[in-house]
Amino acid sequence: MDREMLRLFYQRYSREIYLYLYSLCKNREAAEDMMQEVFLKALLSWNDENGNLRAWLYKVARNICMNHLKKAGRETGMGEKEIRDTDLSPDEKYIMDEEKRTLYQGMLTLPVRQREILELFYFSEMSMKEIAVFLRLSPENVRVLAFRAKKALKSYMEVKGYEL
Repeated sequence: MDREMLRLFYQRYSREIYLYLYSLCKNREAAEDMMQEVFLKALLSWNDENGNLRAWLYKVARNICMNHLKKAGRETGMGEKEIRDTDLSPDEKYIMDEEKRTLYQGMLTLPVRQREILELFYFSEMSMKEIAVFLRLSPENVRVLAFRAKKALKSYMEVKGYEL
């Protein structure tokens, strides 16, 4: 892969790869470091035989992150998000922050595979087919896991007094 092509891919995919890594490790600095490692591997290892570059970047990112988490001796961490929205009153911000925190907590209660499917679908905007290829599952299995995850998340939020 030449440098110009890598620069274009970095501009296009670095943010979503970073968000994906952050969703897995919950550590900003670690996610940034791992994202850089993903693109370094792309520079050194990518060839046209790998197929879809975006899917390949996600696969590399996932492998790097899982190795990082194994080394760290933990599965996930807990990071607080900063939410900035100047159009809301302090009371509205508090309510929205509380709802987002509750939704985040609900996501953490899901099995890792289900949580990963929802994160890839909603935050990385991957299709169910792309997720199936990426996770080496059948598209039907991905749909079932996504349905179960959404159902569990909805139940969790209802118990906490929120509607989805």
